Amino acid sequence: MSHTPHELSEEFPDKVEKMHELKGSNAHFAKLADEYHEVNRAVHRAETNVEPMEDLAEGELRKKRAMLKDQIWAILSA
Repeated sequence: MSHTPHELSEEFPDKVEKMHELKGSNAHFAKLADEYHEVNRAVHRAETNVEPMEDLAEGELRKKRAMLKDQIWAILSA
């Protein structure tokens, strides 16, 4: 399988351990991380034309991914 860019471990390489801990102890963080993963995979499938979609829909997914990433960073940096 090809490499999917923008995985959380790549976005926040110095926070990998903290993310792992939070996934087990913080249900809200775990939900955000799971949702980010799903949206990121959908963006990647659209970008690689595995599942092509309209530009507007892809743009909305990118915005959602950015919003989720901001929320995740807020928790990680607290």
